[in-house]
Amino acid sequence: MIGNRRVLALIPARGGSKGVPGKNIHLVGGRPLLAWTVAAARASAYVDNVVLSSDDPAIMQAARDAGCDVPFQREAALATDSAASIDVVLDALDRLADCDVVVLLQPTSPLRTAADIDGVLERMHAAGAPACVSVREAQDHPYWTFRIGDDGALASFVPQSGGVTRRQDLPAAWCLNGAVYAARPDWLRANRSFLGPGTVGFAMPAERSLDIDSWQDLEQVKAIMDNTTPHRI
Repeated sequence: MIGNRRVLALIPARGGSKGVPGKNIHLVGGRPLLAWTVAAARASAYVDNVVLSSDDPAIMQAARDAGCDVPFQREAALATDSAASIDVVLDALDRLADCDVVVLLQPTSPLRTAADIDGVLERMHAAGAPACVSVREAQDHPYWTFRIGDDGALASFVPQSGGVTRRQDLPAAWCLNGAVYAARPDWLRANRSFLGPGTVGFAMPAERSLDIDSWQDLEQVKAIMDNTTPHRI
């Protein structure tokens, strides 16, 4: 709990990954990928319950083995490529006991730690915000991005960027890193997104912000885990 508010951590892990088949239970650092997220959630100072939403029996068993609650099996209609993440979250909220804050933790962010989860919850609580999401510093600043017109001419993607040419003169720019999303369920149902009026951000370092979307990402995480596993969580 945080501030007398009950916190549910929800881990979404469907079985139909096409980019990296079997991704969520692929062994990384000696554990199934999703087990790193279960461990981080269980180590949080504020999370009261850690629950999996999955359609896949193998993933469900791996989650149980890692210490995660698996109270239901997700319907097939919510496990397709076209299924919206928000519908998966709302489905879980409809099935489970009431909570005051839901934290969405995607298993594709295994470098995220319990401290990152707690940081998001503390930021949300301290700001009195309805939602908080984790972010990382933008690698490619929007002031230095361009459109290419039909005639091949470059035009600044951000017109007001003017003539800023030195990195130290750029305003801070942040990107979602996909690691931690937290919100009040009532606000989330009304807004249907973790991003909306009042959402605040929690900065995470680039080294813990890697989101696995390809085999290359997976191999990069494995290399990092090989060097840091004894010191994590």
